[in-house]
Amino acid sequence: MTDPPVGWDLPDHQVAEIRDFLRDCAETAAGTVDAARPEAVLTEFARTSGYRHTEDELVTGCKIAWRNSVHCVGKANWRVLDVRDARQATEPDDIYEACVEHLRRATNGGRIRATITVLGAQPPDGPGPRIWNSQLVRYAGYRQPDGTVVGDPETVAFTEWARSLGWPGGAGGPFDILPLVISAGTAPPRWYPLPADAVLEVPLSHPTLPWFADLGLRWYAHPAISDQKLRMGGLTYPAVPFSGWYTSTEIGARNLSDSNRYDMLPVIADRMGLDRRSSRTLWQDRAMLELLTAVMHSFELHGVTIVDHHFVAEAFVRHERREQAAGRTVDACWRSLVAPTGASTTATFSRRYPETVRLPNFFPHEPREAGGANGPGCPVTGHGG
Repeated sequence: MTDPPVGWDLPDHQVAEIRDFLRDCAETAAGTVDAARPEAVLTEFARTSGYRHTEDELVTGCKIAWRNSVHCVGKANWRVLDVRDARQATEPDDIYEACVEHLRRATNGGRIRATITVLGAQPPDGPGPRIWNSQLVRYAGYRQPDGTVVGDPETVAFTEWARSLGWPGGAGGPFDILPLVISAGTAPPRWYPLPADAVLEVPLSHPTLPWFADLGLRWYAHPAISDQKLRMGGLTYPAVPFSGWYTSTEIGARNLSDSNRYDMLPVIADRMGLDRRSSRTLWQDRAMLELLTAVMHSFELHGVTIVDHHFVAEAFVRHERREQAAGRTVDACWRSLVAPTGASTTATFSRRYPETVRLPNFFPHEPREAGGANGPGCPVTGHGG
């Protein structure tokens, strides 16, 4: 039996995606293009509906995907991304261990390392590995009988789903670490507790307001996004936890301050003695500034990497100039670049970018129907946190 022709039974867009990916990998890595590689890959893809990326393709492709992301203000650091190849982890227990090791490696004792862990590719005949959490570390949200929430209101549905899987819940406090929920193939999802040594948390205090520490606020050291899939060179990787470092506004101006999250601004304003009878007193702005100050102070005090919104905006503009010099267009969503506080004072405020989505890239998972192949539908939360 002879091999089918290159690209046999493959649509043109798929052939172009694979060819473009292999060319971009070679050019980005400053290597030479192996003319035989695209032909071999297309032949294998036509025959088996898949192929295996080389280690170099995996590493370079992940870096390009970060560079192509339209929603990340920190992608100026795309060249230093630490890519972990965990494609051999196929069972839930192995996936869990890969996630725990991801947290330890990315945390790096507080010197946060930009890290991605790539689990197995989506097979052509069934579901692949799936991490159901929106991030590897999130705080639980417990709905009370009176409708109030202890913890993070954004994770209430996930918390209840995890408990339906058998998780007994935490202590019932505002900062209980959720378990990981993992599935592989057609097996139902399973929950796993995160070991304490894999999760670094930062207790929040303030440099000039001694009472701030009494609020008992804390946050985890870095976001490890785990509910996105990576499309790369014709293949889809459905489980690719990705860690970077926090911008202080993510914690202080959103997670802890949004009224539908921890809603701490009224509490802080009252402790500051601010007049909350009218928004004209700017009590929200004054309270948020002190919350941001506490976040920056606390992360620095405990030796954990964090950046402010001015620094990251200036870094993005420098990234834009480097990309232009390399002959590449920078695609970005303006809303994702501009800080939720002090927006007009940042370097990206007056700049605009095309929002073209280029491959390789990251995409959110589609919602799963209840009772689907990977078990009951999970109300996966967004990228908050």
